[in-house]
Amino acid sequence: MALAKGQADGDDLCQAAIERALSRADQFIAGTRLDSWMYRIAQNIFIDQTRRMKTRGTEIEVDSPGLSITGDDGVHITEQRSDLARARAALYALPDDQRLLMALVVLDGKSYKEASDILEIPMGTVMSRIARARRAIDAYVNGTAAND
Repeated sequence: MALAKGQADGDDLCQAAIERALSRADQFIAGTRLDSWMYRIAQNIFIDQTRRMKTRGTEIEVDSPGLSITGDDGVHITEQRSDLARARAALYALPDDQRLLMALVVLDGKSYKEASDILEIPMGTVMSRIARARRAIDAYVNGTAAND
């Protein structure tokens, strides 16, 4: 799940979302898109977890299996890992609303329209938040100030 930091966190988030959906199945409204309802549940759990983590700090595992980069040039690999770590840190530094949209559009490959439908927000809001998130990530990774 793209909202989570890794496979294990994604599995935990997915399990928590399914448990909550099953325990609150009576709240599902017939005619509502199931994927939107489930994503909203996962999003709310993610936001709650993110808020709790902010009080403890953020950890990024640069040497996790998902970040494996292979090649002959050790310096190049180290630079790539450093760039990847900065990009991940930039993603996690985004406000929740921007990070959720980046996860949907960039990581999950959803269209702006699909993201708009899933989150039940206007398409213009999706576009502006994605644009702001991309500028913020670029500024974070390249060490420049974001012009908002």
